[in-house]
Amino acid sequence: MFAQRFKYFLLILAFISASCTQPKKYTRPTIDIETYFGDIIVELYPDKAPKTVAAFLSYVDSGYYKNTSFYRVLKKEDQPINVAKTQLIQGGLWQTNIKKQQTIPGIPLETTRQTGLLHTEGVISLARNEEPNSGNTEFFICLNDQPDYDYGGDASPDKKGYVTFGKVINGMKYVKQIHEQPDFETNLRPPIAIINIKRLN
Repeated sequence: MFAQRFKYFLLILAFISASCTQPKKYTRPTIDIETYFGDIIVELYPDKAPKTVAAFLSYVDSGYYKNTSFYRVLKKEDQPINVAKTQLIQGGLWQTNIKKQQTIPGIPLETTRQTGLLHTEGVISLARNEEPNSGNTEFFICLNDQPDYDYGGDASPDKKGYVTFGKVINGMKYVKQIHEQPDFETNLRPPIAIINIKRLN
């Protein structure tokens, strides 16, 4: 009886071990933003924002995000009392390889009116300059719902908004920890290292 139970015990252990070693399967393109706080897992939506996702993945595959950083943060206390409070962290090449960033062409703006992907908690979105098609490698992650960043909102001067192209599915606690780090005039001091961004699927 003992030998039979021990055999069953070994089979259960083998099953658990096999389950733990098998990589998680994702149904959408998924990336891992590696930081010293922990991994931020983001699924992307090529069916909604195909041009943005294709360009972003090409930067990932080219290794552009290796040894880059989160460098900008918006917090409630940094903003005027009479405006909607934006909370986000922004990262990319701007502080670590701005020469490369400036050589990369902008992506045609896929507005939230086109994609249907609004700026809600955990969404990843493409940063841009005043020109609508100027976004490329720089991105931000929302910590709360931000309708002003959607099409028609006040966050962009042309009211075309910003393009959302994915959402955090694991590691939001690390986004919040990065958001809580010291800053000076919306700049993280010091910037938070992005070790790399790599594909999981």
